[in-house]
Amino acid sequence: MAKNRGKKYQDALKKVDSKREYAVNDAVQLVKDIDFANFDSTVEVAFNLNVDTKQADQQLRGAVVLPNGTGKDQTVIVFAEGDNAKAAEDAGADFVGSDDLVEKIQDGWLDFDVAIATPNMMPKVGRLGRILGPKGLMPNPKTGTVTMDVAKAVSDAKAGQVTYRTDRDGNVAVPFGKVSFDTDKLVENLKTLEDIVVKARPASVRGTYIKHASIASTFGPSVTLDLTSF
Repeated sequence: MAKNRGKKYQDALKKVDSKREYAVNDAVQLVKDIDFANFDSTVEVAFNLNVDTKQADQQLRGAVVLPNGTGKDQTVIVFAEGDNAKAAEDAGADFVGSDDLVEKIQDGWLDFDVAIATPNMMPKVGRLGRILGPKGLMPNPKTGTVTMDVAKAVSDAKAGQVTYRTDRDGNVAVPFGKVSFDTDKLVENLKTLEDIVVKARPASVRGTYIKHASIASTFGPSVTLDLTSF
């Protein structure tokens, strides 16, 4: 609860009107203004959707390359062999391997942000499901990380691709940049995400689709968005 937060958070919270829905540009600028972290905070958006995630067709999952990146250098690994391994290396993958990479992860190594695999490697990668799955690192066709075009997948990951998926309560939370980004670049990234979420609306959903949306920096209070301002 807010009352248990520190003084800096309380001071930032006083600058947010909890009863107001802020236009996108105003919300982004406010989040930048009230950020108090002593590092370059990540800015994240959270959409609360009117979906029933118990229904397979109402579960959202995918990936998108943000036009202005995320501000984070992604460490990318690729499970591939032969020509595909060379293509991944040429595209800038940080680590490329097969059985050796599987064994390295089984031994506890998890110093990477994105894992990509060719389809023929998935029987081997599947042995890592209990390790990679809970951390959201398991390659998946829906996010473009199980593919024969490993070069494009690596390039997308390096260019600022983010993944999104609904949690069991119908929320989709995605980082879309850093506090240091210019406001217009954050706004462009945010509108890209909103557009993707809207286009992914399940056909079976009736009534209001996006019930609520807010943005916040790493430690800062959230700011509610006016959904009509996108």
